[in-house]
Amino acid sequence: MYTVPDQSGKLVVVTGANSGTGKEAARRLAGAGARVVLAVRTPDKGEAAKAEILREHPAAQLEVRRVDLADLASVEEFAAGLLDQGTPVDTLVNNAGVMAPPTRFTTADGFELQFGSNHLGPFALTVRLLPLVLAAPEPRVATMSSGAAHLGRIRFEDLQWERRYSPTLAYAQSKLANLLMARQLSTLARERGWTLRSTAAHPGFTRTNLQTAGPTMGRTRPSLMGRGVGVLPSQEPRQGAEPLLFAAADPAATDGGYYGPDGRFGLVGTTTEARVPRRARDGDLAARLWAESERLTGVALPVAA
Repeated sequence: MYTVPDQSGKLVVVTGANSGTGKEAARRLAGAGARVVLAVRTPDKGEAAKAEILREHPAAQLEVRRVDLADLASVEEFAAGLLDQGTPVDTLVNNAGVMAPPTRFTTADGFELQFGSNHLGPFALTVRLLPLVLAAPEPRVATMSSGAAHLGRIRFEDLQWERRYSPTLAYAQSKLANLLMARQLSTLARERGWTLRSTAAHPGFTRTNLQTAGPTMGRTRPSLMGRGVGVLPSQEPRQGAEPLLFAAADPAATDGGYYGPDGRFGLVGTTTEARVPRRARDGDLAARLWAESERLTGVALPVAA
């Protein structure tokens, strides 16, 4: 099992920290000494996760705060609370997401749910928290993508899937967007002389409620995706969270690096450098998506950030 380096004195924000890879990441970062903000949509679930982590690590420093990444007003409120507090954020872990709802749902702001929750919400959160992140001695932003990013294409002609919705391809687009955001943030950090390290990871095929909550949304019966979880090699969150933990905490994780399991098809295994999809290596595409994300969210980098 991967051992998280000492995180004493660091403040880490983990989205989606009430279950799956997010809870596992929060548990192990707190166990390594970090003060961890569990950023969750449902505070009661966050408090349950906090209690579970405290049973294993009684001295852990944990705080539950509400944020709904499908609601830009909630993102603004969450960020404002941390900005008012003024404590530098050493690491932001963009982990939360939704996967393949069978029908098209929208966020509070009218965006397609997966593009809004998986990309635009984390984008707005990242940009809003940058002043606190950049105030840390060794700032880092780690963003969770997916192997599905290899199937993704940024459909600027129909980003919100209003014409013909595909659950799987909409998910793939959002996960490619995660990678493009992480890489563009790395580019901007180099251009502006920031010490920020922007990394990304994917969990392979990790058994969490991600495979069931989204695909069963609006259904009364389990989806085909939910019923087929046992067909492919898979792993528990304890192992599936390790690429994200490496990206978020390891000194060897490089700026712009992408990490995932080393096993067959990248589904299971120990952490290694992952192959970056061809489209995610397109710097012009990354810059265009960043600009469009600023336009859609109304959240942009200050000129003198």
